[in-house]
Amino acid sequence: MALSMEKIMGIQQYTLGVRTQRAEMIANNIANADTPGYKSKGLDFQQALKQAQRGSESYKLARTHDKHFNVEIKPTGQEKFRVPTQPDTGDGNTVDVQLEQNLYAQNALEYEMTMNFLDGRISGVKKALSGQ
Repeated sequence: MALSMEKIMGIQQYTLGVRTQRAEMIANNIANADTPGYKSKGLDFQQALKQAQRGSESYKLARTHDKHFNVEIKPTGQEKFRVPTQPDTGDGNTVDVQLEQNLYAQNALEYEMTMNFLDGRISGVKKALSGQ
């Protein structure tokens, strides 16, 4: 019986990448909390996860010369602007720092949970392969 990473890790391998992308987006929102006109962005987790699962689908750029690099772009989740939760302060910035910090903490916990799940799966496979 052949082992495949798809069977061992399941959907968790994709959620890890999406959670990483989400953490970067939230951190970017926090970093731009004082930037005038900056609009807070979010990620549709379900849509991003579906796109990550279809990872074999990618976009290739046409090579018009032999010396051009072969470039392949993987689709990622679509950025969306968040609905502001606070009144406009006059500078057009829609970042709610407390909300972003809470979302970042929640995402970090979910990321850690995914890592623990994957660690358990990999440990189980290692034990099975070593005959323990």
